Amino acid sequence: MAVLQKIRQRSLLLILVIGFCLLAFIIGDLFNQGGFNQMGKYVGSVNGKDIAFEDFRIKVSNVEKSGQQGMTPAQAVNRVWDQEVSIALLADQFEKLGILTGEKHIMETFKSDPNIGQNPTFQTAGQFDVAKFKEFFKSNPEQAQYIKDREKDAELNAKYQIYNTLVKAGMYTTDAEGKLKYEMEANKVSFDYVAVLYTTIKDADVKISDAEITEYMKKNEKRYKSEETREVEYVLVEDKPSAADEADIKKSIDGLLNSRVVYNESTGKNDTLPGFKGAANNIEFVNANSDVPYDSTYVAKKDLPVQHAEALFNLPVGELYGPYMRDNYYCISKAVGRKAGATAKASHILISWEGTQVPNKKEKRTKEQAKAKAESLLAQVQANPSTFLMLALTNSDDSSANQGGDLGYFEQGRMVKPFNDFVFNNPVGKVGLVETEFGFHIINITDKQDAVRLATIARKIEASEATTDQLYTKAVKFEMDANSKDFEKTAKAAGLTVNPSVKVKAMDEMFGGVGSQRQIVRWAFEKGTNVGNVKRFEVANMGNVIAKLKKVNEKGMMAVDDARPGIEPILKNKKKAEMLKAKMKGSTLEAIATASGSTVQQAIDLTIENPNIPSAGFEKKVVGTAFAIGTGKVSAPIDGTAGVYVVKPTAITKAPALKNHSEYVNKVKAQVAGYSGRVIPALKEDADIEDNRLKFNF
Repeated sequence: MAVLQKIRQRSLLLILVIGFCLLAFIIGDLFNQGGFNQMGKYVGSVNGKDIAFEDFRIKVSNVEKSGQQGMTPAQAVNRVWDQEVSIALLADQFEKLGILTGEKHIMETFKSDPNIGQNPTFQTAGQFDVAKFKEFFKSNPEQAQYIKDREKDAELNAKYQIYNTLVKAGMYTTDAEGKLKYEMEANKVSFDYVAVLYTTIKDADVKISDAEITEYMKKNEKRYKSEETREVEYVLVEDKPSAADEADIKKSIDGLLNSRVVYNESTGKNDTLPGFKGAANNIEFVNANSDVPYDSTYVAKKDLPVQHAEALFNLPVGELYGPYMRDNYYCISKAVGRKAGATAKASHILISWEGTQVPNKKEKRTKEQAKAKAESLLAQVQANPSTFLMLALTNSDDSSANQGGDLGYFEQGRMVKPFNDFVFNNPVGKVGLVETEFGFHIINITDKQDAVRLATIARKIEASEATTDQLYTKAVKFEMDANSKDFEKTAKAAGLTVNPSVKVKAMDEMFGGVGSQRQIVRWAFEKGTNVGNVKRFEVANMGNVIAKLKKVNEKGMMAVDDARPGIEPILKNKKKAEMLKAKMKGSTLEAIATASGSTVQQAIDLTIENPNIPSAGFEKKVVGTAFAIGTGKVSAPIDGTAGVYVVKPTAITKAPALKNHSEYVNKVKAQVAGYSGRVIPALKEDADIEDNRLKFNF
């Protein structure tokens, strides 16, 4: 009572203290989440222009609601982010170039949108009618907001079309470029040469230091820029059945083979239940005892599990086979039927006509012309059956032509009726002509197979509750031990394997062999997660992942260890080149070959476009040097891709002059056609992009 009295006396003080704590908590939370910080309003920025969080969130939500199959929340976030960055970069270019659009441009964009341009409401005589379009929204003001919302995107698209046209126009290919292309393909050089390959020096004899790797990266800074990353190693405690679980499931399957006695609570007596072999109703028995429902399909031998196909296919009706393993199931199968010729294999030649829904018609023809051609082909096949494959390759109007008309195996009812009836009502080897909605088919029945119907009881082999509990306890214990002890030693002591570390970026979703695990990536980048920290994650249908943050790689230049595999061979070859040059002394090829322990070889009629040196490979620099120095002269040693070369040109053949280089101009045009697609990646590379998505728990 005394305590209660004191609380009553100091109630005002308590209220003030509690209120102050709550206020402090709210203010702290606001600061932490950016409530009093401009960062809290923006999910990122591009060249100083902010991307508002609320707009971004709505767009992500809309993408998720669009229901695109297989898209995860993280993929939706990344898609919208890429769009927003691209729009910001392009908008900046539009402004710099002074690209403006008017109503006409916007209307053209609307017209190209199938939902608008092809909408009968806005058409006159099958054509988009601007006046009708405007009148509709004037007469329906409640729907005017829809078009207003679309105008901004339409304006952006219109500006992009202008911008893209300008970019493509800047990629004009001149006749001089065509001429150069022609000469690179047609000018030929022959030369004698001495080659000493880099492989003649062991890699172990050439050392590359970390400082040399770093210096090379600094000289090629753009190529070796790296985003902030985390390296996480992990242990997977897989939720899988034990040997005891497998034995129990096999025992339960075995128990279904023969009749069994069970106690009936309603009658207070024991009932004798029939086993699978004596079951009167196979469908009910399977559905009552199997994890997989009864399947009435007739199955061909080729579609049965390979290891058990022979036994299952030849099983007499009413007999049992099993237990046997199929995937992660223990099974017992009972033969309940057999059907002769249930699946068939056939080839065909399809001859269609104008009006049939066949996309790959080889020629335009009427129905009468198609029939005449089909009958002619049928006569050729009947006269010489071995010509079927070639006739199908050259005449058939569908994609099966690429396989000589082979359609593979199919069941009753899968093909259109006239085709189906011909195949299943005639023997193997029969060739005939039928008409369907697709055209005329010359059909060759090449095989038929019997099929069996099986009643199969399948029990999935999965971890029992006791096993799952044991594995969970093991995972929790490992997490606790690994937080205070060596990760690898603790794993080894527990009989677990430490998986190689996974390198992830802040907005990655995939995590090594575990698959999509955004939760682990997010944890690795949290403010409170430090190198050495360990945390356990439950992964659905897999088990427990215990992750350890192994390393933090800050944004900037790539780590030396990561860059070494790509840079080390380059630097080693440079050092090897100097070592080889020191040996390659002499004023003649013969002297150089003797000094370097090599031989003089010949290369005949090489071009810049095809600089394939015998026994060495493609060496553009070497062949280019041979063209440049002229015949009879011995070059200085040349650092090539595969080794060091000295060349002495013996003949240079200039290509005949052409009056018109349009063929080669077109070749160059084809090469540069896709260059406009490099614009946005190039703009991104030079942009100042700030990504705050992680702070918003995406």
